[in-house]
Amino acid sequence: MSNPPREPIRIDAFNFPRGRRLANKYEVIGLLGRGYEGEVYKVRELATGIERAAKFFYPQRNPRDRTFNYYANKLNKLRRCPILISYLTHDEIRYRRQPIRFMVSEYVEGELLSAFLKRQPGGRLTVFEGVHLLHTLAQGLEMIHAMREYHGDLHSDNIIIKRRGIGFQMKLIDMYRWRVSTGENIREDVVDIVRLFYESLGGAATYATHPPEIRKICSGLKRTLIKKKFRTAGQLRLYLETMEWVSL
Repeated sequence: MSNPPREPIRIDAFNFPRGRRLANKYEVIGLLGRGYEGEVYKVRELATGIERAAKFFYPQRNPRDRTFNYYANKLNKLRRCPILISYLTHDEIRYRRQPIRFMVSEYVEGELLSAFLKRQPGGRLTVFEGVHLLHTLAQGLEMIHAMREYHGDLHSDNIIIKRRGIGFQMKLIDMYRWRVSTGENIREDVVDIVRLFYESLGGAATYATHPPEIRKICSGLKRTLIKKKFRTAGQLRLYLETMEWVSL
């Protein structure tokens, strides 16, 4: 009789120090972020000196590599969507005597949207900046939605941002998993980016002072109204590009 597969040892943090070598191919530069499924590090390829991002999955969150396979296949399917980070390859290390899979992706310059907003005067964007932020998000998600896919986990700690001229460059990270893509998932993405827009302008504290055009987009954050008005990110993008301003 064969023995049942052993449960993976629970790991809640890797805490790789700067300079640690991984798989004899990468050197740790520093921790970029930590989440439910694992940790992301900035690493340097030993052979080329090129900086990359490497996501290490906690074994209890990646049984039989299901989580890794989901992300790798979804990122490959959406590889032509420029708002997503490009998946490059994968590798494996031994940690506490068990195999740990990690995903290697491009390293993107910038900072998390949450940190970026904290550095702004009053912790928020101007209306002009906020509209550019929303347009960049809508434009980036439009291609994802056109492929009948969705992100599912849009918040200020899952967006890397860098200011460029009057606009922004953005990359989305940590997509939600284990749910079949539906029209409802797509509409929830739109609700999420409208909520991010609302929060980036100061949230409830400043909402009443915004022009009516802004309040019309936010719809008081009522999900049913937002979903009825903007069924996809593409519809929101088109609305922003054609809306008429009475006061700004």
